Amino acid sequence: MSAKKIILVVVVVLVLAGIVIGTVVHNRANVTKVATGKAVHQDLVSIVSGTGQIKPKTYVNVGATAFGRITHLYVKEGDHVKKGEVLAQVENVQPTATVAAQQAAIASSKTDVASFLAAEKTAEANVSQAKADLEQKDLDFVRAQALYKDQLIAKQDFDSKKAAYDMAVATLAQRQAALTQSIAQTQSQRAHVNQAEASQRSNYDALDKTISRAPFDALVTNVPVREGETVVVGIQNAEGSTLMTLADMSVITAEVKVDETDIVNVALNQPVDVTVDALPGKVFKGHVTEVGDQALLRTTGIATSQSTTGTEEAKDFKVIVTLDNPSDELRPGLSATAKITTANIPNALTIPIQALVQRDPAAEKLLEKNNGKMPTSVVNASTSDTSKPQVVQGVYVLREEHKRLRVVFVPVTTGVSGATDIQVLSGLKAGDEIVTGRYKVLRTLKSGTTVKRDNTPEVAGATDNS
Repeated sequence: MSAKKIILVVVVVLVLAGIVIGTVVHNRANVTKVATGKAVHQDLVSIVSGTGQIKPKTYVNVGATAFGRITHLYVKEGDHVKKGEVLAQVENVQPTATVAAQQAAIASSKTDVASFLAAEKTAEANVSQAKADLEQKDLDFVRAQALYKDQLIAKQDFDSKKAAYDMAVATLAQRQAALTQSIAQTQSQRAHVNQAEASQRSNYDALDKTISRAPFDALVTNVPVREGETVVVGIQNAEGSTLMTLADMSVITAEVKVDETDIVNVALNQPVDVTVDALPGKVFKGHVTEVGDQALLRTTGIATSQSTTGTEEAKDFKVIVTLDNPSDELRPGLSATAKITTANIPNALTIPIQALVQRDPAAEKLLEKNNGKMPTSVVNASTSDTSKPQVVQGVYVLREEHKRLRVVFVPVTTGVSGATDIQVLSGLKAGDEIVTGRYKVLRTLKSGTTVKRDNTPEVAGATDNS
């Protein structure tokens, strides 16, 4: 073989090798890099978060019940008080004097009652004497009648006995009337005593209102007044009408706001973990005890039913969480964050949330058959078709064909969402490898596309090959 032929063969071989290498490189350049993950079984917990503040379930503003100057304040903010403990004293000179005067009047009336009772006893004795005298006169008159009938005594003696009898009858009637009058006077004086004692109860009430006492075991959270200030009665929330605020710290709640998109998953008695900004590292267990049914505007906190504006803005709902084991370290008003466990599904089949995409299953089937390319006839037909495609959610599953990885769109049905994963109810089985990213790739990925795994961490600013 001549040298020219040898050189020609070598050139042809090199050209063919270059073509093969170029084709391989070109094909590799067209392979889409994707991040992958697998459908796995794990315990799935769904959590809804809300922020708010610590509040006692029961608190009360202790208002002034008497007008006057504060002479003593026995507590200060932060003190723990017991039920019935004296909190404050308002000047009580006038009520004390009124009570003393009325007490003297009652004592005088009771003395009069005793005097009338003695007179009543005297009248009863007089009646008894009159009855005895009448009995004697009656016997004398009966004997006189018998003797006069037998004409043994003169008419003058008979008339004398009769007159004495009539006098005894009249005397008894008079003394019985005096006894009745004495009893009536005693009853009247007793009524005066009862009236005076009733007035005294009112006086004692007025005197007692100058003293403020704790209605229950509580924490003093606010004392807006000082000794020497004058307080007034009957003006709600006015300055000088509230002595202090008491909070019942035996039952403590966290009042938080939950976004309107999450409130549908919140229900009574769901477990909650509450953290307080002022107590880092501590978690307080609790449960949901109230779910608000009124939407609150996020910017103002006003209920939508009370808002006069028609502005569309984000809304929240109020949720009350009762702490199971409150701590003495907690104070009303402390900022708190509540993490509400709305669902806890053991051994659920899950995938990363970012793997979900929205696609038209019919179009994806055509793409799968044509290696990720839509047939020209279908493209031309779709330009005149104004009907809206049927879009469903699904994931791209990796399939190996002839030592090449391709992706296929698979519709899935989902359930509970966790922080980063979502439950799959149908469409996948454990171990299925799916495309989880990157976002730019998933946005344009199509069934039938050739891909290769690239699970290296994404670098900010890097571009994906597609």
